[in-house]
Amino acid sequence: MNTKVLIAKDLLKIKAVFFRPEEPFTWASGIKSPVYCDNRLTLTAPEVRNDVENALAQTIRENYPEAEVLMGTSTAGIAHAAITAHIMGLPMGYVRSGAKDHGRQNQIEGKLEKGQKVVVVEDLISTGGSVIEVVNVLRDAGAEVLGIVSIFTYGMKKGLDRLAEANVKNISLTDFDEIAKVAADEGYIKTEDINRLIKFRNNPQDESWIGG
Repeated sequence: MNTKVLIAKDLLKIKAVFFRPEEPFTWASGIKSPVYCDNRLTLTAPEVRNDVENALAQTIRENYPEAEVLMGTSTAGIAHAAITAHIMGLPMGYVRSGAKDHGRQNQIEGKLEKGQKVVVVEDLISTGGSVIEVVNVLRDAGAEVLGIVSIFTYGMKKGLDRLAEANVKNISLTDFDEIAKVAADEGYIKTEDINRLIKFRNNPQDESWIGG
């Protein structure tokens, strides 16, 4: 079984990704969504967690063999960066969403030398804004950011465009299209729902997918 399918099955099994096209969720932005995603649930499911962290380690070895440090995004990427770094025997740290207002006022936690080759570990990419902020903080600190690894990506155009504009590569273990296909294959959703889900993915602002 390839990694995309394995992780898709895992995320669906523990409802880390949960499809509900008939009763959409409402995001904080107000967007109606047929999918709910909480990859933090992988941390409390040891078998799935094992699959995820080993897949992240393998993805980094294959795509970023020069990696010297892993940096997690705050807060969801921190645990995944820590476990993956442990598997790989690499240093890790994380990047805060803003600098601390006390102590040394760090935004980057952990030791980072200028010129070190860094891979950013993220749990989920939708529009890409928050992970690109992390990349920029690391670049400003003198790191060479090789790219990003993430557990799941929606593959939204806005996110893809932002990553391209920031000149940063992202490799996800699985993606929206793969999970929708596996969800239909395993009976979580109806096969005819796939087109509705893809329509949402292509343009989250367009709610015409709701109701069929």
